[in-house]
Amino acid sequence: MTDQVCNVFISHINEDDADIAALKELLSKNGCQFRDSSVNSSNPNDANNPDYIKSQILAPRIQWAGTLVVLISPGTHESEWVDWEIAYAQKLGKRIVGVWTHGSKDSDLPEKLDDYAHAIVGWQSDVIIDAINGKSDAWQGSTGESKPERKITHYKC
Repeated sequence: MTDQVCNVFISHINEDDADIAALKELLSKNGCQFRDSSVNSSNPNDANNPDYIKSQILAPRIQWAGTLVVLISPGTHESEWVDWEIAYAQKLGKRIVGVWTHGSKDSDLPEKLDDYAHAIVGWQSDVIIDAINGKSDAWQGSTGESKPERKITHYKC
């Protein structure tokens, strides 16, 4: 099988940096040639000005990606940066996919992700790949249970 190319920006909190490597490995082993433009410890951001970070560092990387993947973990729902990245991706009409990390619970879901996500899925490679590629709009809870289908209209501004 030829690998699919998955161009993504992974929105996350600093504490989840290790989960980025684990996600890349999981998807790479299961047919997704994973290309990630996010800012993490292997690709750090040393700027201090929030406006500069948003307009010159984060925005171009989100523009490049086909999908914004949000790692959902304890603390994600409190991050202003994650909220900004989700809102910006939605404004651009990007596909937005939430992925539950191990140990997360439903109350960790960021409000903007609940508002704008196309899919929210558990930590299973085939389900994540299908959500990234738009083959699935599954909504799963943090323990893997299916949630009722949601009809959310996505607009490009």
